[in-house]
Amino acid sequence: MKRLEGKVALIPGTGRGQGRAAAVRFAAEGALVVGGDLLHEEAVETQRLIAREGGTILTPGPLDVTDEDSVRSWVDAAVDAFGAVDIVCAQAGAVRAGPVDSRPHQDFASTVRAELDSVWPTVRAAWPHLVRSRGCILTVGSTAGLTDQRTAHSAAKGASIALTRQLAAEGAPHGIRANCVSPAMTDTPGPRADLLADEHPMRAVAHPIPLGRPVRPDDVVNAAVFLTSDEAACITGADLVVDGGWSAVLPGAMPRKDSPA
Repeated sequence: MKRLEGKVALIPGTGRGQGRAAAVRFAAEGALVVGGDLLHEEAVETQRLIAREGGTILTPGPLDVTDEDSVRSWVDAAVDAFGAVDIVCAQAGAVRAGPVDSRPHQDFASTVRAELDSVWPTVRAAWPHLVRSRGCILTVGSTAGLTDQRTAHSAAKGASIALTRQLAAEGAPHGIRANCVSPAMTDTPGPRADLLADEHPMRAVAHPIPLGRPVRPDDVVNAAVFLTSDEAACITGADLVVDGGWSAVLPGAMPRKDSPA
C-alpha cells in the first residue's frame, strides 16, 4: 500500500519548485492532491504531469494563499470533490528583503506577507475539516528561521516554526498533528540564480554545507511525505531540519579545501 493512499492533500504553489515536486510525489504515494498557484497555467501543467503518471490532482483555479476568500474557495473545492481534508501543506515563499539598511520597508512587508501571513488563512480554512479527519498540517520553515541570514526571511520563517508548535498544541486534543520542515537553501530556479551571481550572499551561505551540495526539492519532499504519513503518527510540534549538516556548523566555520589544516 502506498504511504498516503486515499488521503486528501492540499498543496499550494504547485506551479513550480518545491510545490510542484511535492504534488508529484504525494500523488505518486496515493494522495488525492488539490493544488493551486497564482501561476495557474504552470499549475495546470503540473496537473498534466501527474495525470500522465496515473495520479489524481484537482487544480480548481488560480490560488492566492494570502487572500482568505481565494483560500476558502480552494478548500471548499477540495471538500466538494473529495469529501474531506486530511493533509494541509501550508507553504509559500517570496524572499525580497536583506539586511535592515539594504531594502525598502515594502520588501520586508511583502516577504512576511508571502511567507508567514499565507500560512494562517490556509490553516484556518481547513481546520474544521482537519478536526473531522484527525488530519495533519505541514509547514515549511527554513534554516534562516534558526539563524540570522536575512531580516524578513529569517523573521517570517522563525515565526512559522513557532506557529507550527502552537498549532500542534491546539490541534492535539483533536488528533491533529502539526510539523515543520526547515530546509537550507534548496536547488530551485531562484536560489540557483543567486549562486551564479559572484557577489550574492547566498554563495557564502552555500559554501559551508558539510555534505557539499545544496538541498534538492526531493530531499524536502521525502521529509514531508514521512511527516504526513502514518509512520509519523506520534510526531507533532517538530521542526525537521533538512540542510546537509549546515546547521551543525556556523556559516564560514567549514575550512576551504585549499586552506591549511
